[in-house]
Amino acid sequence: MKVAILAPVCWRTPPRHYGPWEQVASNIAEGLVEGGVEVTLFATGDSITKGKLEHICRHPYEEDKSLDPKVWECLHIGHMMEQAGKFDLIHNNYDFLPLTYSRLIKTPMVTTIHGFSSPKIIPVFKQYNDTCYYVSISNADRSPELNYIATVYNGIKTGDFTFGETKGDYLLFFGRIHHDKGTFEAIRIAKKSGRKLIIAGIIQDKEYFRQKVEPYINNSDIVFAGQAGPEKRNKLLGGAYALLHPVNFAEPFGLSVVESMLCGTPVVAFNKGSMPELIVPEKTGFLVDNVEEAVQVLPEIGKIERSYCRQWSESRFSLEKMVDGYLKVYERILNK
Repeated sequence: MKVAILAPVCWRTPPRHYGPWEQVASNIAEGLVEGGVEVTLFATGDSITKGKLEHICRHPYEEDKSLDPKVWECLHIGHMMEQAGKFDLIHNNYDFLPLTYSRLIKTPMVTTIHGFSSPKIIPVFKQYNDTCYYVSISNADRSPELNYIATVYNGIKTGDFTFGETKGDYLLFFGRIHHDKGTFEAIRIAKKSGRKLIIAGIIQDKEYFRQKVEPYINNSDIVFAGQAGPEKRNKLLGGAYALLHPVNFAEPFGLSVVESMLCGTPVVAFNKGSMPELIVPEKTGFLVDNVEEAVQVLPEIGKIERSYCRQWSESRFSLEKMVDGYLKVYERILNK
């Protein structure tokens, strides 16, 4: 089987720091290669893969501001589509734009929908309901207007995450600094509970950071650690008392939630989107509705077995389980 994996060119695949879509695309590609599938990864030129790498965009446009995102997105997607006939199947991890090529090529295309940036993009997916195959990354993140072939949870390389047997004494916010992710709510939870909070992630919304986050950073009880690569990430996640995930939107999936549990650290999350599919209440964390409820459950974190957090995450969200799910999807498509 020859499969083309189309990754974004926003960040490197896999990303150096942030880049969830690139990370999942990388995990799919490398998992398929390990399973004996002939994989060609279409990504930035500095990307890393055990398969064949194809590129037209040498560097990620988020790291090279001289690049116009729309120009290089179009060139990147076109570069892959011009070679569509070489493959048995195309796996699109680049949102809705590649769908517009689907009736111009004979190769079947499966699209993992990594979330809807806006309801305004749904008409594009709807237009190609009869041409493409859609996979959701959680049951919560499904549009009733679309046809889905499966739900396949994101899978990660469990061996890359170190289990921390002993809980730490700080709370952790790990993700992009943005209202959607609830950075300010995490600060409020920490302040009300009297616990130290470490904030790690890219500043996606600079004005939000300036108004809602920066005034509270004091390097004492509220600490900003910046971006976190693999080594720093493991240390932060594994050493935390709990991960705070007070999202303000219906999050389609939460990689940091799964990663935290792999490190043995329970999660306190707002009960939105996919969170009930990721967290087992009172066993791997708590689902709450507001800041006050989050503060109330924090003393109960100490009763959770960190080893069970690891076990749960490994059993549900491993790279191997994800790849197996996609292979079943591929077989269904190709058998048609």
